Amino acid sequence: MKPDIHPNYHMIKVVMTNGVEFMTRSTYGEPGATLNLDIDPNTHPAWTGGSQQLLDRGGRLSKFNSRFANLGIGKK
Repeated sequence: MKPDIHPNYHMIKVVMTNGVEFMTRSTYGEPGATLNLDIDPNTHPAWTGGSQQLLDRGGRLSKFNSRFANLGIGKK
């Protein structure tokens, strides 16, 4: 392994939007830095698998469904 090519990996404090704090290892900032999250992973649909429905805007979803219909992934 080449020396001095990897970033500094150290402990930082992460503060979630609800005020919960925890320590983790990261390459963010300097040792002891604080990372304040803007988006809460406990409630955001990207992490919780929210039940958001796909909307067909400008026919893009219909175009996808017709293009890949034979693969069985476009329609339920």
